Amino acid sequence: MVVTTEFRHEAEVQRDALGMPDLAPVVIDHPLSTLSDAQIDQRAEQAAAQAIAWWLGQGT
Repeated sequence: MVVTTEFRHEAEVQRDALGMPDLAPVVIDHPLSTLSDAQIDQRAEQAAAQAIAWWLGQGT
C-alpha cells in the first residue's frame, strides 16, 4: 500500500486489524492534491525507491 505521512497511522491500524502485520506501507510526503506534475513525479520516485528497497530485503 502507498500512503502519505498524514495517513500512515491509520494504514497501520487497518493492516493490523486485517491480520497482515508484515505488510509494510510505502510512505510518501503529504500532501498530493496541490502539487505540480513535477512534484508528483518526485513523490513517485520516493515511493519507487522504498518499494525497491523492500523487494531487495533492505527495508526497515
